[in-house]
Amino acid sequence: MEDNYEDIIALPHHVSRNHRPMPLADRAAQFAPFAALTGYEEAVQMADDAFVAKMEEKNEEPLDGANL
Repeated sequence: MEDNYEDIIALPHHVSRNHRPMPLADRAAQFAPFAALTGYEEAVQMADDAFVAKMEEKNEEPLDGANL
C-alpha cells in the first residue's frame, strides 16, 4: 500500500469560521511537562534521606552517582 497523500497534499489548510486560532503560548502549554505522579519527587527524596541517615548510623560513606 503506497500512498503519498498526493490526492490531498495540495489542498488548502482548513481554517475554522467558528473558532479563533489558539495563541502559540497556549498551544505550547498543552505540551508542557506535568506532574503525572503527584508526590513522587518527595517520596524519592524521603527515601534518599532515610538511606543517607542509615549509612551515617553505620558510619559508612554513601555512594555518589558520579563515583560509580
